[in-house]
Amino acid sequence: CQKGVFVLEDKEENLIKKTCKKLGLTYKELSQELGYTESSLKKSVSTNKISPQLNRTIELYLQNLELKKEIDETNSFRKNLHIFITKGL
Repeated sequence: CQKGVFVLEDKEENLIKKTCKKLGLTYKELSQELGYTESSLKKSVSTNKISPQLNRTIELYLQNLELKKEIDETNSFRKNLHIFITKGL
């Protein structure tokens, strides 16, 4: 870590690339989701350096997506349970 910047090892995939690939997003789409500019994401990818703030923002964004998924699954379960209890399937 140099002056607030993480330098990624050569074999370590860039978190931005990895996130875009995982979510099927372009750099532009991810930048809009995170509140960063597309050029700042592209610069981080090309230099293989990412600020701690951007790193944390991506981590929190991914956690948020996972929590939303869990909420949706819980709500679906609750709905099905309610149907089962009230109608006896």
